[in-house]
Amino acid sequence: MNKTHLLTGVAASFALMAAMPAAAQSIDYGSLQELFGEAVTTSATGSPQRSTEAPADMQIISADEIRRSGETSLPGILQRVAGIDVLNHSAGQSDVNVRGYDQVSSPRLLVLVNGRQVYLDHYGVTIWATIPVQLDEIRQIEVVKGPNSALFGFNAVSGVVNIITYNPKFDPTNVVTARGGTLGAKSGSLVSTFKLGQAVSARLTVGGSSQDEWASTRAQPTKDQLHDPRSASANLDVVAQLAEKTELRMEGSWSNIQEDSRAAGASYSVVKMITNSEKATVTSDTQLGSIQAQVYQNQLTAKYSIAGGIFWKNTITVASLQDLFKVGTAHTFRLGGEYRHNTSNVAPVNKADVSYDVAALSGMWNWQVNDKLTTTAAMRVDKMSLDRSGPFLPRAPNGNNALWNRDITATSANATVAWRPTSADTFRLSYARGVQAPSLIELGGLELPIAAGPITLDIVGNPKLRPSIVTNYELAYDHDFAPIKAKLGVRLFNQDWKDIKTGISTGSLDFYPSATTNGGFTQINGLDSKLKGAEVTATGRFTPELGWRADYTATSVKDSPFAGINTFARGVAFQQTTPKARGNIGMDWEHGAWEADANLHYVGDYKFQDVVTSALTPVKAYASLSARLGYKTANGITLAVAGQNLLSDRQNQTSGLAAERRVLLSVSKAW
Repeated sequence: MNKTHLLTGVAASFALMAAMPAAAQSIDYGSLQELFGEAVTTSATGSPQRSTEAPADMQIISADEIRRSGETSLPGILQRVAGIDVLNHSAGQSDVNVRGYDQVSSPRLLVLVNGRQVYLDHYGVTIWATIPVQLDEIRQIEVVKGPNSALFGFNAVSGVVNIITYNPKFDPTNVVTARGGTLGAKSGSLVSTFKLGQAVSARLTVGGSSQDEWASTRAQPTKDQLHDPRSASANLDVVAQLAEKTELRMEGSWSNIQEDSRAAGASYSVVKMITNSEKATVTSDTQLGSIQAQVYQNQLTAKYSIAGGIFWKNTITVASLQDLFKVGTAHTFRLGGEYRHNTSNVAPVNKADVSYDVAALSGMWNWQVNDKLTTTAAMRVDKMSLDRSGPFLPRAPNGNNALWNRDITATSANATVAWRPTSADTFRLSYARGVQAPSLIELGGLELPIAAGPITLDIVGNPKLRPSIVTNYELAYDHDFAPIKAKLGVRLFNQDWKDIKTGISTGSLDFYPSATTNGGFTQINGLDSKLKGAEVTATGRFTPELGWRADYTATSVKDSPFAGINTFARGVAFQQTTPKARGNIGMDWEHGAWEADANLHYVGDYKFQDVVTSALTPVKAYASLSARLGYKTANGITLAVAGQNLLSDRQNQTSGLAAERRVLLSVSKAW
């Protein structure tokens, strides 16, 4: 569908249909959860739904589950979710992806906080410690599997992690927490909600943490190459009722982190990042529906110790407008437009800039055919316009700004049919097409000369990169065994990746030297890949106090490299680096003031790039245990002991630093 067709459809919708308002300004998730008897989502369609009924494969992690887990990081929480792959490279750095294709600086996951993207646009990577959210302020985390760009937005190719915090208008959350433990672990946070008159509600959160880096037991990295991770962040969330049916929500945040990054795949280097963000959202119920206008800006300063010191300053501004409306009681529509401007310096010379502008149109139609059958269709068209300004390195390949005078247009789509033949059974058949756009660094944000004997070779960007396209087919089945308080879920899925973008390999030239230019290296579209797999989840309760859960996901990846491409050298050997199996077994218990949780996480054999030799080396299957025991006093104080990697002092979970056992004591006070 092109823009003309989409605009014609929008006009026809307004001309031929009497639109009705679809939703209130703010979503009161607490009331919805009481109504449904479980956590619900409104993210996919705008209407409240159970996760099993949403037009996307979604698992919701509740605030209770987050607290009981005893985990102190978002990757630690996410690895408890079926089908999620987590690479723990160091005490601070982890990479997360959905159902395989995880890698160093994984660029395929869309991460949102209250509708604002928090993955970092300079490389499309998520540095989890930079997310300015305290665990005590999270209401729920929605983990969406598979490509969902048409439903959730730009670059949601392998999945979405949608973090929803408590709304200060409905949720007066006040809690202070302090933790300390082995490996020098120290952290603290404050969440405070307050009123500013009758119409304004606000929440202020601050937090910080530090810990010892995992020790190196090999020749590389050396002790002086490692640095202890630390972080600090703050966030202000304000909701103002401007009129009876109009609301303004404003958020401002800041974070400052340091961690060891395995940015080059093999070696470790310290990275320091400062992020700032401001967001404003106005929502109004009108005769034409619930109209939402939103604008936010993210600023990043990232300093890497590689190549003598490199820094990027990246700024992205996003403005969007959408209308969510109903026609009758069975049809829900969402029409939207979005504009984004993304720019960064070209490092390390820092005398040039690379940027792009994206204009997007999207539409969604959810049809409740009857009480048993629901269909959802969504489409999004993105047009990306590239630009570069400023000088190049002497004799640089691609040394012509005109090469960036280029547009990339791509279409994302999602379609789902959900059928509930009984109150206990749900079948869902879905199709999805996602688009992964090139990042600013891939497009030219890095120009680095490398001395190679008597000649110089350049690392440069590639303005000719094509977007990667993934197509996903999935059949899902969920059954609720109400009499025995148990639930079963089964998913069968098949993915087809086209034009996967590779990393840089200095093992072979992408540009050969000429009389006027140096030889050089760049990122290229290097392979297609196919994945098929199955996932089984089960939850239940032995007694009202004692619950259990289990999941197992099996995947098989087949890479098809283009001619002359060494997938290992370019960091995209997904057939070898994706585990064939991963899973969890866990239990939770509550009795009066006591609560406990334990989770055993399993990852099967796989291979990964060795930190010393750079060769693909085996990582043996492993199981890691995390657990927590907590006690809540009558005056709102909670005392807890928790631990991660409890089965051994050290465990090789990747080919880099070995994960170390950690035990934490915490005390929190809620009021």
